[in-house]
Amino acid sequence: MATLHLGELLVRQGVLSESQRDEILAAQKSRGGPFGVIAEEMFGIDPGAIERAWSEQYASFAPRLDPRVQHINPRALETITRRQAWQFCILPIELHGEDLLACTTQEHLTRALKFAGWRLGHSCQFVLAEPRHLGEALCTHYPMAGMTPETVLRGIGAVVGS
Repeated sequence: MATLHLGELLVRQGVLSESQRDEILAAQKSRGGPFGVIAEEMFGIDPGAIERAWSEQYASFAPRLDPRVQHINPRALETITRRQAWQFCILPIELHGEDLLACTTQEHLTRALKFAGWRLGHSCQFVLAEPRHLGEALCTHYPMAGMTPETVLRGIGAVVGS
């Protein structure tokens, strides 16, 4: 499987030129550090653009599954609240020690990654699902008045608390 590099994604999205990407790679090689941080420092690249590219990069190698037919560990479900599950479109699947496997959609991945990074006391790996499938699984495991599979289909703006 070919790796999608963050710099390539930012060039493809028109955020960076090829020469800017090359300057960032040279700086990264000489001083070290994350590509996105260097892009922000050197060229004032919007952190949101870096996050979107990072999310696309993550989605390119994240496994896909259907959470409706996946065995869900009840202990994993206890790691977040019903509201958090819907707000961030996250379905915890498995918990091994401090390692959490959770499901989201490609559309919600950036938001889910941010939530996992600041809120969860676990290292978290994500798998991806189709929005309707995730919505149906959330209805099963985190039923909440007014929430339907279509809530996930409509996107982040329609999800609780956004």
